[in-house]
Amino acid sequence: MVLGGALSALGQSNFASKTIGVGVVVADLERSLDFYVNGIGMVKTGSFTINEEFGKRSGLTNGVATNVTILKLENSPEATDWKLMSLGSKPAHPKPKHIQDDTGMQYITIQVKALQPIIDRLMKLKVPFLGSTPTPLNAKAHFVFVQDPDGTFIELIGPLQ
Repeated sequence: MVLGGALSALGQSNFASKTIGVGVVVADLERSLDFYVNGIGMVKTGSFTINEEFGKRSGLTNGVATNVTILKLENSPEATDWKLMSLGSKPAHPKPKHIQDDTGMQYITIQVKALQPIIDRLMKLKVPFLGSTPTPLNAKAHFVFVQDPDGTFIELIGPLQ
């Protein structure tokens, strides 16, 4: 059984993009857009519709239509797609309080040039900060930890100014 180098090289040669698009199902699309655009500072770069037929044929939604809004950290082809969609349902489990409360993708990390503008925007939106935020990491960087309206943890790392 071959592990590591040879297998890794084969996998790397097969990717057409160096980013991963992330699809995020949210309970309230407008509330989530407010958080990500007006709080975090992402930009809306596009949208598309998944119709009933494609949703069923692809196995994606079992025939439920939905609109997908694409956000990015910047409007660039190299930036990761953060795709928000709402299917009109509430979550089947409680909102996690800590990353260990559930399995699967629990948090994302965003490196920023300055934390203070984001802190100010999030405070204006009344987003609760978790832990002792901002937490110093070293002489140049601080760590800010928040959750989006559906419970995904967001860690923001960078200098305060």
